[in-house]
Amino acid sequence: MDLGLEDKVALVAGGSSGIGLAAARELAREGAHVVIGARDRDRLAAAERSIKEVARGRVGAVSVDITDRAAARRWVDDVAADFGALHIAVVSGGSPPFGRASQFDLDEYQGAVDQVLLPAVGLALAALPHLIAAGWGRLLFVASETASVPVPPLALSGVTRAALARFAQALAADVGRDGITVNVLAPGGVRTPPMERAAANLAAGGDIEEQISAMGHHSAVGRLARPDEVAAVVAFLASERASYVTGAVHLIDGGASVTGPDLPHLQARKDTHA
Repeated sequence: MDLGLEDKVALVAGGSSGIGLAAARELAREGAHVVIGARDRDRLAAAERSIKEVARGRVGAVSVDITDRAAARRWVDDVAADFGALHIAVVSGGSPPFGRASQFDLDEYQGAVDQVLLPAVGLALAALPHLIAAGWGRLLFVASETASVPVPPLALSGVTRAALARFAQALAADVGRDGITVNVLAPGGVRTPPMERAAANLAAGGDIEEQISAMGHHSAVGRLARPDEVAAVVAFLASERASYVTGAVHLIDGGASVTGPDLPHLQARKDTHA
């Protein structure tokens, strides 16, 4: 299937690992010029090499902290100036701490907003004039299942991702007639480096693969997603083929939302406190 991405210019925040890297590789494979941004220079360099292995267009990598509003805007403007246009912005970033709503104080809620919500909004607003100038654009936010369904142990994620979804939907109504679509991806459990670190912590020296298996067991397909499975949805939503898809939150959870809210890999903890 030709996705119509040849020579489109794509910017991917959080593109040095996990879903962001997988999305950058998928866009590059489809012929887009891709520039990734993240903070860690070593991981960026490795990611850039990985993308170039499959790329048909230009590939770039820039060390940038998107929580720095001025730096994020400069990055967006520089990419558009260097490539002559900007068509696609994919925002994939960090996650706030785990925990239930009552265990955080107001400063921690503020920190989550500053870490997750405002950088994504800022990057979108920086990209928007360039997308309008191009007359064709795709804004994609890689969020979490908490943008779509409540997960009580992920309270900060839910607060920030639900707010991001409402921003995206409001923005979609503003820019649809400019040829720009705005969508939110809401992936469930994905086997990314942070998920593997969480599994190592939960395993406490035990079998990490067993813990990874438990983390994915509650989905309908019985496993965690691979980053490339989420990236395939990114590529489609970024494409010409998805020109009528906008203002939506796309739940990609392997059917976890239909099997029930219990998380088996946390059950042992619950039992010890019963």
